[in-house]
Amino acid sequence: MKRAIFPGSFDPITLGHLDIIERGITLFDELIIAIGVNADKKYMFPLEKRKQFIEETFKNEPKIKVVTYKGLTVNFCKEIDAQFILRGLRNPADFEFEKAIAHTNRKLSEIETVFLLTSSGKSYISSSIVRDVIRNGGDYTGLVPDSVRS
Repeated sequence: MKRAIFPGSFDPITLGHLDIIERGITLFDELIIAIGVNADKKYMFPLEKRKQFIEETFKNEPKIKVVTYKGLTVNFCKEIDAQFILRGLRNPADFEFEKAIAHTNRKLSEIETVFLLTSSGKSYISSSIVRDVIRNGGDYTGLVPDSVRS
């Protein structure tokens, strides 16, 4: 079975994430959306709410599981026997950052990182932009899935 994880904080999940996930499930037998827990990071949405947003979004997709984890992503991959890490790339800066992480992960384990380019119509969307729009009372509904809009 080809199992991949799509790690992130998903604070909140965006249409950019959704794009990568929907295309990623065509490549793998199982895709685990792995919400990383970082005690040093301040989140807009609590962990359970972020998990709920994702579970609601993919409630009808049997190939997707949603879990939370702490620690190194490669260690979590070993724990759940995931052979791949799925990552989305929006721009050249993402590529440089993600490339360094992928090389480090490969050095630490045998994990392969698979990159998908975000569709052009969604490449500008990021969780930090969505949080800023929400904080400032803007209309964020065109940036996130239905589960986050309510």
